[in-house]
Amino acid sequence: MSCDSANDRAAPRFRLSSLSANGPFKKPAVLLAAAALLASPVVCAQEKTEKVLLAKAAAEAEQQLKQTFTNLQFDDFEPAPVKGAIYQASAGGRIVYYAPESEHLLFASIFDKNGVNLTALAQEAGISNRLKSIDSSQALEIGPKDAPTVIEFTDPDCPYCRALNRYWAAKAAEGKPVRRLIFFVSGIHPEAAAKSEHILCSVDKAVAFKAIYSGAAPTALRTCAEGRGKVEAHAKVVSAAGVSGTPTLIAGGKLISGFQQAEIEAFLSSAKTNRVSR
Repeated sequence: MSCDSANDRAAPRFRLSSLSANGPFKKPAVLLAAAALLASPVVCAQEKTEKVLLAKAAAEAEQQLKQTFTNLQFDDFEPAPVKGAIYQASAGGRIVYYAPESEHLLFASIFDKNGVNLTALAQEAGISNRLKSIDSSQALEIGPKDAPTVIEFTDPDCPYCRALNRYWAAKAAEGKPVRRLIFFVSGIHPEAAAKSEHILCSVDKAVAFKAIYSGAAPTALRTCAEGRGKVEAHAKVVSAAGVSGTPTLIAGGKLISGFQQAEIEAFLSSAKTNRVSR
């Protein structure tokens, strides 16, 4: 029996003889069945009421959405699968949202009615706190001191890190160099720590960095106490900064996870504008 058919029918009637102890059924079983049948119209009515209320709430929400964000065109509108309260968390420098009731993890940006990206603001605040834990004196510095500064977390065996290094070289050739404060992430690839130590033990660290990142690692890697100490110091910085992937950049107070060329280009354009306006 469906809820609709139950609501359209009158409540069922029972003959007293069928409910008696001498009837064809035992009294407890019959009474339970009768109670269930009598209650079903009430339950179905409640379900219908809830559906009406949810439909009304959805219609009001859709109207409010269109009135608030008038510059956007919406095609579809329906309830999301997320239920209950939503909480904000930071993971590897990225802001994520968690709905424990429906067990959903959301990677999204939240905008207020004025178009302000609240997720970006929270992320920038988190980055500002992370920057306080980064001792730039421990970094390997490559590039001119007066160029736009980028904090770079990198791994010698990460293919995207190597692609990023080629990108920086191309930009430098165009007359758009950057000052790179480099921290090695040595916990992902097995030879990353040894190659990082080799670079940090080399007399010309920039040349050694270029060779390693071009895939031309020497047969015998350099080792030294100072280099090992630096690798360990970098590991502490990486842990304090919450970096879990490479490459990771902090540029212009913004976090860039991965080799995101569009975001890097935006930073370089902004840095160029700021330098011209001084």
